[in-house]
Amino acid sequence: MMKERALQILQILKKTYPDAHCELDFSNPLELLVATILSAQCTDVRVNSVTKTLFKKYRKAEDYRKAAPSELEKDIRTTGFYKNKAKSIQGACKILIEKYGGKVPKTMEELVKLPGIGRKTANVILGNAYGIPGITCDTHVLRLSERLGFSRQKDPVKLEFELQKLIPEKDWTMASHVLIWHGRRCCYARRPECPRCPVLKLCPYEPKTKMIKEVIP
Repeated sequence: MMKERALQILQILKKTYPDAHCELDFSNPLELLVATILSAQCTDVRVNSVTKTLFKKYRKAEDYRKAAPSELEKDIRTTGFYKNKAKSIQGACKILIEKYGGKVPKTMEELVKLPGIGRKTANVILGNAYGIPGITCDTHVLRLSERLGFSRQKDPVKLEFELQKLIPEKDWTMASHVLIWHGRRCCYARRPECPRCPVLKLCPYEPKTKMIKEVIP
């Protein structure tokens, strides 16, 4: 059964990456919200490099809201799309101050109404800042879900709901972490390293046979 195989794969990946976690640096929900907005079309490494200084300068939602847009844009420029990201951060913080006392809300419904926050980023915040289970369907999870035979769905939101049926709710956040880590460390987009994959025997990915023969004639 697909569900049984999916759980087997996730258990193996959990053992392979026991320290898997969100690789964005943060110390509170507001920092994670800002980091997730900055992470759009940008690597976690770059975001962490920027937020190392940013989080010392802006400590509360009010700090972001009252900043001159041009100054905030300059502070986050190297993450790309900095004008839109600065606008989203300030727009989100304005709502946090007006509706939530400067705090980041704890529900999907409230989070996705904030500028720059969709279901993917909301799940990152819920799962990692508040311990509320959520499946983060980023590019790695989309790619691995297809290769591992979990789903052929290419729409992130629809994939999220499909994966929810395969994976127990308590494991949603963990599953996201190990899939993302495996995608970043072995199951690469252009050329996955199938010969050293810990779930090789359970993976239906067709091109793997050719790759293995190239390494092991």
